[in-house]
Amino acid sequence: MPAKRRDWAGALDLGTQNQRNPHCSSLPFNKSTSQSDQSRFKISILDQINGYQFGLSSKPIPQTSQKTTNFNKSQRPSLGFFSNPKSQIFRADSSSTPQESNPEEIEAVLPIPKPNKTLKLALVFGFWYFQNIVFNIYNKKALNIFPFPWFLASFQLFCGSVFMLILWASKLQKCPKISKSFIVALLGPALFHTIGHISACVSFSKVAVSFTHVIKSAEPVFSVVFSSFLGDTYPLSVWLSILPIVMGCSLAAVTEVSFNFGGLWGALISNVGFVLRNIYSKRSLQSFKEVDGLNLYGFITIISLFYLFPVAIFVEGSQWVPGYYKAIQSIGKPSTFYLWVILSGVFYHLYNQSSYQALDDISPLTFSVGNTMKRVVVIVSTILVFRNPVRPLNALGSAIAIFGTFLYSQVTSKKKTGGEKKN
Repeated sequence: MPAKRRDWAGALDLGTQNQRNPHCSSLPFNKSTSQSDQSRFKISILDQINGYQFGLSSKPIPQTSQKTTNFNKSQRPSLGFFSNPKSQIFRADSSSTPQESNPEEIEAVLPIPKPNKTLKLALVFGFWYFQNIVFNIYNKKALNIFPFPWFLASFQLFCGSVFMLILWASKLQKCPKISKSFIVALLGPALFHTIGHISACVSFSKVAVSFTHVIKSAEPVFSVVFSSFLGDTYPLSVWLSILPIVMGCSLAAVTEVSFNFGGLWGALISNVGFVLRNIYSKRSLQSFKEVDGLNLYGFITIISLFYLFPVAIFVEGSQWVPGYYKAIQSIGKPSTFYLWVILSGVFYHLYNQSSYQALDDISPLTFSVGNTMKRVVVIVSTILVFRNPVRPLNALGSAIAIFGTFLYSQVTSKKKTGGEKKN
């Protein structure tokens, strides 16, 4: 048998095998098909594959025949930085086949190249860490010359509110439907978010940024304690994992050079606020799961601004104008002061937005580990920028607390995984 005849015989055998295989559609060949029709059909199949080779076009390359192929739109490959690439199945109807008397479905399984996961994680964490570092540095610089945390905290919420309104107005972020029940459900989480945010800003104004972050690493301790009071149970491994956090924070507090009770209490109250926000959100927002994390944070930011700003005026509003002139006098250039304040407000929202997007795109365990390492990066960066003196015991206590946070994230992630498997 000539070589070409053997090739087409193999194709006929393959078509027979495909008919026996439930996962493959049969190819509409038949022995009476002319060699020219078979050649045209072979070129047509190759054109379909080439038309979707990298998922760059929603339209296949024109066929040699005059009839077009209609693809199921739901099978198009999803594009985007955070899309999950999978092997896509494109379906064609029988209008592109040479034998109209025997209409059958053609399936071509086309693998989409997978992006580099390591590069993806590096970009996600890189942006998140960078934005967090910028916020902490310029927030502290602004507080050093303008020590009014209530004003800065309000301005940061204002920047976040404006940013979200721009995203919704430009339709870069889809705004969910707002109902009265949704706003009522947000009132509690927004209140606790306000408490957590202003308390952290007060702590930043009193002590070194590194010390505030060491104390804030104790947030898992408050989470376990409050959740236990509300009826949740935790295994012994979880309770053991928070012991290093308590010991490390205690050692860091005792040996902190810039220790201040106001700064310590601010960081502790911030932990309480954010933990209660998380607990209350899980209980009050169960019926609004269609709202994604970024939109949820946007609405919480807006409501928090209405909570905080009137209180800020009452607490320190009378001191803002004299404090402003004193800050301008100490720094020399008003533009520098404006820049620091604006950067602290913009990057406060950006790093929170990145954290919500990171949580949507990576596993909870990876997020927990990344959040732990974020504190390490921020602590080291602020120490280098502000040249804060660090005692050996203080560094040891900070390291123990951070390590305890890492252990807690590992233990709780295993608990969640085990619960999912049992279900």
